[in-house]
Amino acid sequence: MKPRVYFYELHEGDDELFSDALLVHEQEFDEEQFLELVLEARARVLGSFEEDTLVEAVAHDLERQHGFVHIDDARLSAAVNVSEQEGETFLAEVSDEAEEQLEDGAEYRSLLVDLDPNELN
Repeated sequence: MKPRVYFYELHEGDDELFSDALLVHEQEFDEEQFLELVLEARARVLGSFEEDTLVEAVAHDLERQHGFVHIDDARLSAAVNVSEQEGETFLAEVSDEAEEQLEDGAEYRSLLVDLDPNELN
């Protein structure tokens, strides 16, 4: 029998910035049960988390307290850049560089922003 896993997602954001986290667990939780776990985790970390976002802090708390696995870039085994153009689909480098930079005290993080020039100012 193949082991089952269940996927859960956390979202944080507004119209300006969006953050999310994907979580995996061997146990199935209904929506209300998952919400209750998230609310408890949020209460534990709010005001004291060191992660870049509240979503990351809640995800890490759910890992520690309830055995969820937070699927983030550090867990990637492979990455592929997919393109509509022939010959432009290729293996992308999987590195710990971003994590290493944060650990080494770098005070920045990449952020992709999609702006409509007509809505500026």
